[in-house]
Amino acid sequence: MNYRFSDTIESFKSSAVREILKLTQGRSIISLAGGLPNEQYFPTEAVKEAFERVFEQGPQVLQYGLTEGYTPLRESISRHLARKGIHAGVDNMLLTTGSQQAIDLLTRVYIDPGDVILVERPTYLAAIQVFQSRKARIVSVDCDADGMDLEDLERKIKQYAPKLIYVIPTFSNPSGKAWSLERRKSTLSICKRNNVLILEDDPYGELRFGGDNGEMFPSLFSLDEGANGSAVLYTSTFSKIVAPALRTGWIVGDKEVIMHMTRAKQAADLHSSSMDQQALYQLMEHFDIYAHINLIRREYEARMRQMISLLQAKNWEGVKWIEPKGGMFVWVEMPQHIDTQELLKLAVEEEVAFVPGASFYADEPQKNTMRLNFTHTDTDDMVRAFDRLGRALERMEQVIAK
Repeated sequence: MNYRFSDTIESFKSSAVREILKLTQGRSIISLAGGLPNEQYFPTEAVKEAFERVFEQGPQVLQYGLTEGYTPLRESISRHLARKGIHAGVDNMLLTTGSQQAIDLLTRVYIDPGDVILVERPTYLAAIQVFQSRKARIVSVDCDADGMDLEDLERKIKQYAPKLIYVIPTFSNPSGKAWSLERRKSTLSICKRNNVLILEDDPYGELRFGGDNGEMFPSLFSLDEGANGSAVLYTSTFSKIVAPALRTGWIVGDKEVIMHMTRAKQAADLHSSSMDQQALYQLMEHFDIYAHINLIRREYEARMRQMISLLQAKNWEGVKWIEPKGGMFVWVEMPQHIDTQELLKLAVEEEVAFVPGASFYADEPQKNTMRLNFTHTDTDDMVRAFDRLGRALERMEQVIAK
């Protein structure tokens, strides 16, 4: 058979993270690569009980559901979001198969080939894949520790007339940064003034460190005026606060935009798993989700602090990093002469893995960067991982010196 694929397949390049995860399967490699929550903190028994409650309601729970999503769960999420200053009712919300699908659906209904999308430098690599699949032109905006560089943002809006800006302002993937309040307000103001829609991706916002004294980071959506007519669409997920396997996320925004996304979802998959949505509703009603979130915050912060301590103890020459205030990642910058894609090859031989930073750039990749995940690796393995990474770095320096 002579298969005649569409031109679109050229944009579907394999994810670097997915390939590295495959590489580590069934081997003694310690992986600092995947953005994996830690299985020992999954609320397994509570999820099991939630599904049992669903089945107690009878066979109708196995029937088709609404494209928009299970209404009681949307109501629960709406109450959850109100605690964060995000006010959006069920008519302003669509449940999706993870927040990844929310990115895809918005891109389907809002972006035509050649449209410009502005992103952070660096940004989430799977979002880049989605935008490339729509043949969008992706342009990076310079960033510092507080968020997007406002002068560069305004300059690129004027130069490229973008249709959409995609941001992860709270504990971003991959850099772990949290935007300052001033940058959040100014970015929102600039985009509204120039009629540029903002897609705010917030999968990590609940993973805030510092306990009750931790710094608060309001979403861009909460800083705008209500859902309808808003310049912001906000998406998040249960993957990081309950479990990824349930594949349930949501997006809230203007009713018109949500309506078009709902129609696109009908064409894509009719609806996401209504069983998982019903179980999550039972979980939200009968399980203390906020005590659980506090638990994983404490545990992940302890792991982050161990990773930072190891970086400090190793004291590798010319190595810099960003200490995150939440989330799942530490972003590391090696000396300019270190290509982390080449370093990874040696690291795998030493049985440790990470994600080279080049994968997270839409343009002009910075090849001396890497993303390290701290949530999934236990204490002893993390020590071994850094010893192995140190050996790989020594070998890299020896190769360069020859």
